[in-house]
Amino acid sequence: MTVLNDFRLRLGDNEYLPIMVGGMGVDISTSALALEACRLGGIGHISDAMTPWVSDRHMNTHFTKTKSGRFKFNRNSQDKTQVKFNLDELYKATLGVVTAAVERKQGDGGLFINVMEKLTMGAAADTLGTRLKAALDAGIDGITLSAGLHNGTLKLIKDHPRFHDVKIGIIVSSVRALKIFLRSGKRVDRIPDYCIVEGPLAGGHLGFGEDWADYDLRNIVPEVIDFVKSEELDIAVIPAGGIFTGTDAVEYMEMGCSAVQVATRFTITKECGLPEHVKQQYLEAEEKDVEVNSLSATGYLIRMLKNSPAIGSNIKPQCEPLGYTLSSEGTCLYVDAYYNTPDDEKGRKMPVMDKICICHHFGQHNVWTCGHNVYRLKDTTNRLADGSYQLPAAKDVFNDYLFSENHEIALPPVEAETA
Repeated sequence: MTVLNDFRLRLGDNEYLPIMVGGMGVDISTSALALEACRLGGIGHISDAMTPWVSDRHMNTHFTKTKSGRFKFNRNSQDKTQVKFNLDELYKATLGVVTAAVERKQGDGGLFINVMEKLTMGAAADTLGTRLKAALDAGIDGITLSAGLHNGTLKLIKDHPRFHDVKIGIIVSSVRALKIFLRSGKRVDRIPDYCIVEGPLAGGHLGFGEDWADYDLRNIVPEVIDFVKSEELDIAVIPAGGIFTGTDAVEYMEMGCSAVQVATRFTITKECGLPEHVKQQYLEAEEKDVEVNSLSATGYLIRMLKNSPAIGSNIKPQCEPLGYTLSSEGTCLYVDAYYNTPDDEKGRKMPVMDKICICHHFGQHNVWTCGHNVYRLKDTTNRLADGSYQLPAAKDVFNDYLFSENHEIALPPVEAETA
């Protein structure tokens, strides 16, 4: 029987095992997780989401504290127009995070970074260009452009010496979105090496509207493949969202895909950056616990567990230390929702139900974003004597994808201390 290991992903002169581990921010796709996928011969993603905060967390820097002090005068104001990132500090933070990962790279796989357009950071083009240039200077193997159409992104780095060497991909949810990106690429003589076709069952932010349930990845992918072939484009098509077994992956490969991107099953691995108690929440989840809502301050729909602690929080907007979703005009949907929420009779802010402060709550791992199939995770590992679940190693999940047959999932070896 055909298994995923029978296929290979080719990007230019490079050949990989056909597994990409998605770039989950903030610090969920840790460098440890990305580097393990790379070591095993696949492609791992780190995320560029909130790199100054990630740097502070892991590298003893103080970018967030410095920014907070710079704008402390503005903490009680609804007007955030003055709150901006220092581009030199943003460059140093991103450079440091990416360099630290690149220097530890082993194996024949690829180390990529997921770069979000929707991280507008008070100056959308300037901050996006800074993050991209830092990643390129640090030696990243590939850049996956996400959370937006990226119509003007490539021109921000067209003069970089690695522009035509680094692997570049785009996440789309339709042929139409890919066409828009291709038009911008042609203006700077650069088409993507790959496109990730993300369906409506994916975790986190979705590239669909309220009618998301009307779409099916198995229908979208063939449309993209047919378009790429008809235009004679050398672009690898990589589906994502709901690919839960190696057999699922093989079915897409047999359609003509070049690899698959997966993430949900890696959220409970030891290398994933989620705290263990959150991983156990994912493992305990039932299908009824998953919802798609409009609470994200980005304006995109987002899939998460209904019991995420961020929901109904009334935390004061954290734009001065963080501010990653501020528009160039200094606005944010959470800031508006917070100041439009009344106080109770004791003068305390009522729960903010319209939006969540994703800058703060993603950093605290209080937004339990997930793929639709999160409720199936309990079937991929062992229940322990104390009622909790064993956390598999990323290698266990990676190899299960490679060799799975008939949609079967091999449980990880029971560890000696839990036997």
